[in-house]
Amino acid sequence: MKQRAPRNRTLTCSETEITELSGRLLHLTEAATVESITDRIIQQNFRDAVEFLPNRFVDLLIVDPPYNLTKNYNGRLFRSRQSEDYQKWFESVVASFTRILQPTASLYVCSDWRTSNLVFPILDKHFHVRNRITWEREKGRGAKSNWKNNTEDIWFCTCGDDYFFNVNSVKLKRKVIAPYRTDDGKPKDWDEGQNGNYRLTHPSNLWSDITIPFWSMPENTDHPTQKPEKLIAKLILASSGEEDFVFDPFLGSGTTAVVAKKLRRKFSGVEMNQEYCCWAEKRLQLAEQDPSIQGYADGVFWERNSLNDQPKKKSSF
Repeated sequence: MKQRAPRNRTLTCSETEITELSGRLLHLTEAATVESITDRIIQQNFRDAVEFLPNRFVDLLIVDPPYNLTKNYNGRLFRSRQSEDYQKWFESVVASFTRILQPTASLYVCSDWRTSNLVFPILDKHFHVRNRITWEREKGRGAKSNWKNNTEDIWFCTCGDDYFFNVNSVKLKRKVIAPYRTDDGKPKDWDEGQNGNYRLTHPSNLWSDITIPFWSMPENTDHPTQKPEKLIAKLILASSGEEDFVFDPFLGSGTTAVVAKKLRRKFSGVEMNQEYCCWAEKRLQLAEQDPSIQGYADGVFWERNSLNDQPKKKSSF
């Protein structure tokens, strides 16, 4: 077992917890109903599980597949492939989940800059590509002969032209640098308060307010490609309503499921690795006591670290 710093809050599971939490996991061997998979985690290869999933039950699909990189997922090695081979693999994944999507469904597909070029033409072939979000990963290794790579992409797609998007739920609260006023001295499109001047701004497709999970954050796990809860919360709030069904075919350590629960959505997801599934189950239990999402409070998203300047408030969820 890893030796951790005294203040390290990385979530882990003991062998006893893994034995206990494994009893919550599903493994599909026959046709499942929506009710039977609601708010449950499926431990299985997605390609095996998908044939047993119901038709057209997903309102929002969040896909964070292995990028075209060699990466060790808790003993299971995903190897980088030739571009054509990766595209064939990814298209087979896309073809397998189109059946489970509602006609009004939206989907978000994560990628790094290299993989982004490979997945776009496939997504463009099967769906309506609405936008490409680029978000800043403030962590990352330096490079001596290249620019440091600290961004990733998320492709926003829909099944058709009829889809849900709630821009008011994902506005960003920013500090006002130049507080313009009207002729009568009132704030112009910003709010004046004891703790500073702030403006709610429409979200763009460039996100610089995301904090990658690290060892002092309770949401952190040892998963090598874990996405932040704040990032997933933006996707879920923008593209689903309460009680909509959110599905993640590559669930990993469970961030999509955890955030969906905190935001009162139905959810399910598929993950092969037992330990990852157990981390997800433990996080779901912890979410019942603490439904807060770092960087999200009072119904808005705050700029990175700016919420720390405010008086302590309860999260909106």
